[in-house]
Amino acid sequence: MAYTSTHPTLRLNTPQTPSLSLSKPNFHPSSTRFSLKPLRFKGLSAKSNKRFICEAVKSSMAVQVEVFEKEALAVSLAKYVADLSNKFTQQRGAFTVCLSGGSLINYLQKLLEAPYVDSIEWAKWHVFWVDERVVPKDHKDSNYKLAFDGFLSKVPIPAGNVYAINDALSAEGAADDYETCVKHLVNSNVITSSTTTGFPKFDLMLLGMGPDGHVASLFPGHPLVHENKKWVTSITDSPKPPPERITFTFPVINASAYIALVVTGSGKADAVHSALRGPETADKLPAALVSPEGELKWFLDQGAASKL
Repeated sequence: MAYTSTHPTLRLNTPQTPSLSLSKPNFHPSSTRFSLKPLRFKGLSAKSNKRFICEAVKSSMAVQVEVFEKEALAVSLAKYVADLSNKFTQQRGAFTVCLSGGSLINYLQKLLEAPYVDSIEWAKWHVFWVDERVVPKDHKDSNYKLAFDGFLSKVPIPAGNVYAINDALSAEGAADDYETCVKHLVNSNVITSSTTTGFPKFDLMLLGMGPDGHVASLFPGHPLVHENKKWVTSITDSPKPPPERITFTFPVINASAYIALVVTGSGKADAVHSALRGPETADKLPAALVSPEGELKWFLDQGAASKL
């Protein structure tokens, strides 16, 4: 059973099921996709008692949105990452994954448990940062430190496959150095490149989103949102401290094969609504500009999805 909504309001019922319950596992979306603007949800499914699923198309891009209860988000994200790791390590002997800061690392810790921790080929992982604060690696604001303490130190990824920024450089110098590193890895075929744009094509980019709708260190109204030449750029006036950061630009983010946008908490519900259901205007939130060549999947908890 499925419904196609022609109205921008997401509903949790259909004429056949006036009061959809999470306990009804046989409610599935249609497999047909269509393209309408603004984003309209084409199906809603309660595949288990832990999550809702809807699929949509925004412009020509396929989008999957899942809404989870409690710990089910971490479980689903772990399976998603593990499946992609297996896919790319089998296909080309490497898996390039980009991490963000915030609560994302907490959710990735599910990968430290069975069955994932012993089945993933960690030696073939290559780890990057979507953005990083220009602070020492042992600083409390460092995304590297957050990821190392909570995840990377607990899995056997070779140290040479973890690409942290050079924190001895200025923000501009660190950005240039990181771009040089990525270009070298593209030239050596560790990272593939987009046949469409020529930008590096990471296998998986794991993004979070702020309450203001920012992703990476690309903030609403900031000119760096429109940067379309550089692969990595610096910001020295971040509206969120610390002010000095480096970040991948949107052309790099959107060249990705897969992007997972992990957003939790009712404080982000307005931004989620704007990004997924807002009008196609020139002043869209940065999160609404995430439009990969490949696939985009939103992982939401009930609070973040509460205004959809």
